[in-house]
Amino acid sequence: MERTNFEKLHVYQLSEKLADSVWHVVINWDTFAKDTVGKQIVRAADSIGRTFPKEAAVATCKTTDDLSGWRAARCMKRFIWLRRSYLRRLLTQSEVKKLRLLVEELAPKLNAFLRSV
Repeated sequence: MERTNFEKLHVYQLSEKLADSVWHVVINWDTFAKDTVGKQIVRAADSIGRTFPKEAAVATCKTTDDLSGWRAARCMKRFIWLRRSYLRRLLTQSEVKKLRLLVEELAPKLNAFLRSV
């Protein structure tokens, strides 16, 4: 399957990498953890990449819905969900480090992309 223009962007590829990394961690959690924190984390990570086609097509954020994915991404920069998951012993220290590095790489690129559209 050929990639669309937004899929060629490094920032989009990073968003996919983060979303997939989160998925691979959460999928191993027990049912209660998946149904509470897990679903929220996966949705937050997935919302970053889900916003790209809309943003690339529209080129500006015209509604609150258009901004929701970007707001989720900016919130992730603060590592709130990583901290909660770690404190609840759902993430290991090495998992937090790996995910945090992805977020730290993605956040400034995502902000730059948002300013450019």
